[in-house]
Amino acid sequence: MARFEGKHVLVTGGSSGIGLAGARRIVAEGGRVTLTGTDEQRLALVARELPTARVLRNDAADPRSVDELVDVAAADPLHGLWLNAGYASVAPAEQTDAGFFDAMMAVNVRAAAIQLAQLSPHLSDGASVVVTSSTSAYEGAPMTSVYAATKAAQVAAARVWAAELAPRGIRANVLVPGATDTNFRHFMSEEQRSGFESSLLDRVPLGRIGTPDEVAAVALFLLSDDASYVTGAQFPVDGGLLRR
Repeated sequence: MARFEGKHVLVTGGSSGIGLAGARRIVAEGGRVTLTGTDEQRLALVARELPTARVLRNDAADPRSVDELVDVAAADPLHGLWLNAGYASVAPAEQTDAGFFDAMMAVNVRAAAIQLAQLSPHLSDGASVVVTSSTSAYEGAPMTSVYAATKAAQVAAARVWAAELAPRGIRANVLVPGATDTNFRHFMSEEQRSGFESSLLDRVPLGRIGTPDEVAAVALFLLSDDASYVTGAQFPVDGGLLRR
């Protein structure tokens, strides 16, 4: 397959997990990839693995970081924009404070909104935007109120972007991963992760955690011309957890 031949795709948060799995596939299918991350060691490893990719250290928490992405897109317009950067942290509702709230909103919501705003002029007509949300937006799991709110905000924003970008033939869709075998829950102890995954699997009809490749495959469908008549939609990749 060569679905991305001649196309340039920007993947934020692409140095590990789902984003990296997608970047690998885009390169394998003939595309040009720019990916971002904050971990220098991971970025160095990715640069060696994917020598044709443009690998940038870019911190989504800093509003000024979008300037570098605009420079890249101005020089090589985007056919795909995958807003995948984000992080999770949990706390009981009564322990939520301004710092906790603002930090997660800055990365998961503000960054995506600013990146879309600034990069929009550099999206080719007919391009695709994919936003990575989470089943947490719908689960109502204890201690996830702020994280779930950020992911719900992404869904709401993407629905509006789909309408606003449609006159240019640009599509905007939401990827909704469930539990996936990545380092995303690194903030949990091994015991916490094991307990979380055991309780979750009781509710997942397929009875297992997903892989980054399985989730990325759906993102690549949405980024490709295979999804040319799909916009404003949400795609759970969760083993049947939500059954939406």
